[in-house]
Amino acid sequence: MKVSKPKFWDQNYFTFFSIFLYPFSIIYKFIFFIIKLFVTEKKFSIPIISVGNIYLGGTGKTPISLKICKILKEFEQNPVVVRKYYKNHEDEISLIRKHNKIITAKKREDAINLAIEKNFNFVVLDDGYQDLNIKKDLNIICFHSKQKTGNGQVIPAGPLRESLDTLINCQIVLINGVKDLQFEQKLMRYNPKLIFFYYNYFSKGIENLRNKKLIAFAGIGNPTNFFDFLKEKHLNLVKELSYPDHYSYSEKDLEDLNKLEEKFKAKLITTEKDHLRINSFVRKRFEYIKVEVKFEDEQGFKNSIKKLIK
Repeated sequence: MKVSKPKFWDQNYFTFFSIFLYPFSIIYKFIFFIIKLFVTEKKFSIPIISVGNIYLGGTGKTPISLKICKILKEFEQNPVVVRKYYKNHEDEISLIRKHNKIITAKKREDAINLAIEKNFNFVVLDDGYQDLNIKKDLNIICFHSKQKTGNGQVIPAGPLRESLDTLINCQIVLINGVKDLQFEQKLMRYNPKLIFFYYNYFSKGIENLRNKKLIAFAGIGNPTNFFDFLKEKHLNLVKELSYPDHYSYSEKDLEDLNKLEEKFKAKLITTEKDHLRINSFVRKRFEYIKVEVKFEDEQGFKNSIKKLIK
């Protein structure tokens, strides 16, 4: 069964569903508040950079985590990505493993302790902002300029994992997309010390696809962001297919995609993360776009990371 993100989450006004679910959001926030009262942060012996989000899914945490590891290696450091293990997130684990060392565990603290034992000297915590058990040396929050904070409500009434007032614990905000001073000012109401960096994705060799008809499909947090990226690169999309985040493609799904390929006489294309979820026996038949992160102020962001090196 496909379960996708509710459309009303991204509408910048109240809807029947957001109002109906608002009491449940209040209960969720209250439970989160109570949990905070009984949690003590643990400080570790190596620096920890947390890359997280408040908007649920599709904000680009994993590409940013890999970019930070690349920067740390430029500074002759030995970083490892740490993630909490979820069975249905094995696509992201596989994606990270293609490009960097990764340690997973049911508890992030156990993975960090293992990283220390293995002599890594930096931990990049992919999706750890809401983990109150770990003392972070740098907290980074990711947003996308198109979704921003959606309707501004906490789940289930909206897409936020917690209230925006938790930005008080954040030092750096990364925004994928165009500069938006109004959005910056909105977030700075919760923390006036926030530092903002903007970035976009680039993909080597994407121009080779410009003269081809393409069918794009994606099962990520916000598939429309992937489709828009392809259109911005002037690619000819004849059809777009959205699936839920971390979607597991069945044989029937792949057969249906192949039928569309024949019908439109077009090439199938997807994300690198989706590509890893396709059965390895047929994976080679599908093209994927490998993206990398490019900051508007690359040196400024590198300097922010460099400050943590002792």
